[in-house]
Amino acid sequence: MTTQLSRLRPLTARIPGSKSITARALLLAAAARGTSTLWAPLISHDTLAFKAALGDLGVAVENSPSDQYWDVTGIGRAPVGTAKVWCADAGTAARFLPPFSAAGEGTFTFDGSEQLRARPLSPLLQAMTALGAHVETSSAGRLPLTVRAGGLEGGTLRVDSSMSSQFLSGLLMAAPLMRRPVRADLRDSVSRPYLDMTLSLMRRFGADVKEPGNGVVEVHPGSYRPTALVIEPDASTASYVFAAAAATEHKVTLPGLGAHSLQGDLRFVEVLSRLGALVEVSEGSVSVTGTGRLRGGFTIDMGDISDTFMTLAALAPLADAPLTIRGVAHARLKESDRIAAVTHNLRACGIDVDETEDAVTIHPGPLRPARIACYRDHRIAMAFSVLGLAGRVRLTLDDPSCVAKTFPGFHQEMARLFTEYITPEFR
Repeated sequence: MTTQLSRLRPLTARIPGSKSITARALLLAAAARGTSTLWAPLISHDTLAFKAALGDLGVAVENSPSDQYWDVTGIGRAPVGTAKVWCADAGTAARFLPPFSAAGEGTFTFDGSEQLRARPLSPLLQAMTALGAHVETSSAGRLPLTVRAGGLEGGTLRVDSSMSSQFLSGLLMAAPLMRRPVRADLRDSVSRPYLDMTLSLMRRFGADVKEPGNGVVEVHPGSYRPTALVIEPDASTASYVFAAAAATEHKVTLPGLGAHSLQGDLRFVEVLSRLGALVEVSEGSVSVTGTGRLRGGFTIDMGDISDTFMTLAALAPLADAPLTIRGVAHARLKESDRIAAVTHNLRACGIDVDETEDAVTIHPGPLRPARIACYRDHRIAMAFSVLGLAGRVRLTLDDPSCVAKTFPGFHQEMARLFTEYITPEFR
C-alpha cells in the first residue's frame, strides 16, 4: 500500500475563502473608522448578501476588478439613521446585523427570504431586549423585524446559544459599541470554535477582549481599528474534497489552510484520520490521502463541527462498520433540518439509518441510484455529491445550483480534481 500511495499524483484544491471569517470581518471592518482590506474574501450568495446589507446600513464596500480583495470603509461606530436591510438567505446577516444596529440610533428593519424567515431568532432578540434594545416582530422570534435603536447598555450577557453560536457571536461583536463592559459565559454554547474565531477576529480589529477563565469572556467599550486581513480557505467547504480524497485513494492538498487556522472545522481531518485516511497538517497546508479503506465501528460527537457532519454521513455507507454521529441536534435548525435530510436521502439510496433527535447511526450497505432532495441546502448538495463520486452511483441532485450559497464553483472544482466526477448538469 505504501508503494501504491507514493505513486499517487498529488492534487491541489482551490477552495474559496471562509464564509464565517468573511462575514465577521465585514462586520468588524464596518464598525472600524477607516478602510480595511479583506484579501481573498468568499464571493458567494451569502457574502454578497451580507455586503449588500452593509450597504443598506451606510457602509461602503468596494471590490477590486478581479475580486481579489474588498475595501471596507468603516463608519467608526454603530449605524445611525433609517434603513431597510435585506438579508436574502444569509443567516449571518440576520444574526450579526441586528445587534450592530441596536448599538446605534435609528430605525432598522430586517427581512429575508422565506427560507431565512423560517429560521428562529428568539434567543438573540430576547438577549438584545435585556440589553436595552427595542425590537418588534410580526412573526414571533422570526424575520421580519424592526430595531428601534437607542444604544445598548452592556452588562451581563445572557443568551441561549444551544441552537446556534451565531447569536452570541453577533452580540459579542457589538459589545465594544455598548455603554458598559459586557460579560458572557460561553460554557453552554454549541460550536465553541466559532466563538473562539469571533473573539480572535475582534482582537485583530482592536477590541479589548479578556478571558479571565472558567469560560467567561469580558469585552470592554472602545473602538475597532481598520486592518488588512487575508481570509483563509473555507474549512467546512474543504471537507468535501478531503472526504472525496479519503474515499477514492487520491491525495488532495489545500494550501493556505494550516495548523494555526482560525476555523474549528479543520478538525474534520482528524475524523478522516480516524476513518483510516492519511492526514498531514503543516503550517501552510493540509493534505489528505485515501488508503482504500474506510473504518467504521465508532461513535463520534460532532457538536462543535456540525457543519461537517453531513460530509461524514456521506462517507459512512462506504465504511466497514456502522457509524454513529451525535451531538448535532442544532443542525435541525440550519438551512434545512439536516438530520432529517441526511436520513431521508440515505434511505433513498438504500442505506439503513437510525435517527434520534440529536444523532444518526448509519449502516454500511450497497447503494442504489436515487434523486437527492437538497432542500435548498448547499451542504446537503455537496455532501451527497461526494457520496455519488465515492460510491460510484448515479445520484441526481434536485437543486445542484444551491451550492452557490457558499461555493458557486463547487461542481467544476470537483470535476477538475476527480476525473470520475460527473457534474449534476449532465446526470
